[in-house]
Amino acid sequence: MQVTLRIKRFNPEKDKDAWWGEYKIDAEPTDRLLDALNYVKWYRDGTLTYRRSCAHGVCGSDAMQINGSNALACKLLLKSLGQTITIQPLRGYRVIKDLLVDMDTFLEKYRSVKPYLITQGPNPEKERLQSPEDREKFDDTTKCILCGACTSGCPSFWADGDYIGPAAIVNAHRFLFDSRDEGGEERMQVLNTLEGVWRCRTIFNCVEACPRGINVTRAIGEVKKALLFRKV
Repeated sequence: MQVTLRIKRFNPEKDKDAWWGEYKIDAEPTDRLLDALNYVKWYRDGTLTYRRSCAHGVCGSDAMQINGSNALACKLLLKSLGQTITIQPLRGYRVIKDLLVDMDTFLEKYRSVKPYLITQGPNPEKERLQSPEDREKFDDTTKCILCGACTSGCPSFWADGDYIGPAAIVNAHRFLFDSRDEGGEERMQVLNTLEGVWRCRTIFNCVEACPRGINVTRAIGEVKKALLFRKV
């Protein structure tokens, strides 16, 4: 099949404004969009810039807007995208070049919720045990790969760049509901602010954008309840 990749390009060193590059290539219907981007970069235009790494939907590097929706380029087959595929950088982040966006602020917000196990007592002789029922409470939010797609798809984030964002809240949820963790109050201080969890307007864009199928809005709701009733 022949497809046309319509890619939003921007090089701040020489471009005043973003522009659209169009590349017609021959490909197999079962090729992934990432394969097509690699072909353009390797054989048509080596200046094309984007992130990619594992190519298996695990690292989250190649998140971008594809036909208007946030997704991972390595997970979408060309046959599902049509003859003309429009590709843009994730919305809401500063564009460094082409499809490459600045994730520094996103990662700062992620780190602010202390996304690691916090304990106060002595270390156990073996592992910290946990029941299957307790593990199930946060199983969904362990799937986050920090691709940034949910935060980029959030209208609250578009309106207010200081909003901590759904990805950070998801990672806070993972530890707030971990029965072994003792850092809940520290995280709640970060989340219980105007720019924290209360900025969420329950629009569900984050759920649609998540390539890992995490029910992000439900997790945010559970964090709100935890803040209100201090049940963690």
